Amino acid sequence: MDGRRIADALLAALIASRCAACDCLLAQPTRGTVCPECWAAIATFTPPLCRRCGDPLPSWRAVSRGSQRCVRCRRVPRPLDGGRAVGPYKGALRAIVHAFKYDGRRSLARPLAQLVQRHAEDLLSQADLAVPVPLHWSRQHRRGFNQAAELTAHLGLPVVHALCRHVRTQAQVTLPSARRHANVRGAFVPARRAWWRRGPTNAVLRGRTIVLVDDVCTTGATLDACARVLKAEGARRVLALTVAKVVAWRPR
Repeated sequence: MDGRRIADALLAALIASRCAACDCLLAQPTRGTVCPECWAAIATFTPPLCRRCGDPLPSWRAVSRGSQRCVRCRRVPRPLDGGRAVGPYKGALRAIVHAFKYDGRRSLARPLAQLVQRHAEDLLSQADLAVPVPLHWSRQHRRGFNQAAELTAHLGLPVVHALCRHVRTQAQVTLPSARRHANVRGAFVPARRAWWRRGPTNAVLRGRTIVLVDDVCTTGATLDACARVLKAEGARRVLALTVAKVVAWRPR
């Protein structure tokens, strides 16, 4: 029996570690806080996907390959130039993200970022910089970390903290969809304008393709608000990457 298997056996017997997602006992606690079964149970998006927001499309027969956009993105202009998520915000993926975000399991940032890398390699290859969606300082102080920044640090791109959330808005998850865009309107400013910190100049962003990173996309209101600020600062294109996404419609 090798050293790691011995350590797993001892930890399983002495500590009885449980999976952060499903709460089952971990047979191999040295290999992470989520069991292999939960990682394997993650549902992922597969093509065809809307090239603007990343929502799944019903089929290639129902969409023009030239536009490759969902009905909502064809109807409503958006500041984002592309978006992608690993899968729908439900089941095992929701439980893992919840453990990462609300239970302080920061060690999940790396495997979640690796999951994003595998499912969004094409978008990442287009980007010059990665920008995490910021938290208001009071919420970050209470939580102890910014989950978007933790994810961004493991994506393999230069990270620029270009945005600041200067208004403490109501948590988006507590609001109906119709109110979420109004809730974040004006909530974000360039970090260089924040009096309590020194942010990068807009020259860093000018003409660049930027990946905007967050943990979950629901209506896209937060990502849209951040993208508008980045484009006003001179970004050429803004792409959005999230671990999970609430899809605007459910395929039959």
